[in-house]
Amino acid sequence: MNYHNIFLKFGISLLIGLLVGIQREYAIEKENKESTTGVRTLALMGMIGCAAAMLTEQMGSPWPYVAIVLIGGALLITGFITESQNNETGLTTEFASLLTILNGSLVYMDHMPLAIALTVTIVTILSLKIEIHEFVKQIDRQDILATLKFALISAIILPVLPNQNYGPEPFNIFNPYKIWLLVVFISGISFIGYILIKLAGAKRGITLLGLLGGLASSTAVTLTLTQRSKANPELSKSFAQAIILAWTVMYIRLLIIVGAINIKLVQLLWLPVLVTVSVGILYVFILYKVQREPSQLEHVTFANPFELGPAIKFGIIFSVVLLLSKVAQIYFGDTGIYIASLVSGLADVDAIALSVSRMSNQPQGIHYNIAARAILLAGVSNTLLKGIVSMAGDKTLPKALLPGTALLIITATAFVFFL
Repeated sequence: MNYHNIFLKFGISLLIGLLVGIQREYAIEKENKESTTGVRTLALMGMIGCAAAMLTEQMGSPWPYVAIVLIGGALLITGFITESQNNETGLTTEFASLLTILNGSLVYMDHMPLAIALTVTIVTILSLKIEIHEFVKQIDRQDILATLKFALISAIILPVLPNQNYGPEPFNIFNPYKIWLLVVFISGISFIGYILIKLAGAKRGITLLGLLGGLASSTAVTLTLTQRSKANPELSKSFAQAIILAWTVMYIRLLIIVGAINIKLVQLLWLPVLVTVSVGILYVFILYKVQREPSQLEHVTFANPFELGPAIKFGIIFSVVLLLSKVAQIYFGDTGIYIASLVSGLADVDAIALSVSRMSNQPQGIHYNIAARAILLAGVSNTLLKGIVSMAGDKTLPKALLPGTALLIITATAFVFFL
């Protein structure tokens, strides 16, 4: 028997219990409550779980483990009943205690990374009580229905789609499973931005709106703030900061999308994206300095991106762009790819980025340099279109955006000639 290893396992189990116990005791004291489960109790529970797993292994029977867990569970129930008599209800601490016992067992069974990860997750969930409850208050019926629809397209529709290519040669490029998987992927990225906006609130500042809005949809930021600039012309420069920052984040989003499909393309794109992003951030900083009294933005609302309509629409757009790119490659060569990217970028920059990323990752596909140039050109045309859209707002808005728009377009276009 390796006692050094056993002592290490019990030590980690003790630390796991201490970590959960410290958080619980701190939270209970902040809320001026009393609890039968504190830092010492949870530290012991971690070691109880480890000891239970050890006894089960040594005796070759599951009953010692079952008995110990049942006794621990009975004591937790007794504590809960005692707290209920004092009008202190809630099972959070009890379930955290039970998981601490199980984590101690996982440590003994050589699942230390999993046990530590679960412990960090437990402490995080317990610590974010206020934020989680506030987030739930902001959720409405439409958010729940939209999220259920996303579960439908990802967990039910995706697994049953055939994972094979369809279409006549050389256009057998339509794989229903892979196309829908990319739909789920793009929707997931948008949802992350939407959740972060829900948690933090877009009205808290320009930086937050630009960063998270760009992650969710830079087009939505542009359209929303362009419209609001008419009603609040005095905030046009503040709106311009958020819009430029959202456009800048779009290039980071593109890099993430490309990296998920074709990591080799990232090696070509990271420098152009880094320089373009730096230029955008620099211009945002200049706007911030010019704006002597930065104003807080009004609350900007974003629709939940988990809708069947937009998901199906993106799938159709992606399929069309994929076909156009293939036709352009076959009949018009490299020039055709570039034209297709410029045109497709006006409609959806994600679709063309995914399309050329896939094509460059296939046998006899397009060259990596061509794919990288095409993605940059799509970003350029998309930025140009949003710049034109912003002209519909208050006259101060396009004036503030024009230099930044030009800088982003010139920077990205310049790299097209150097790749």
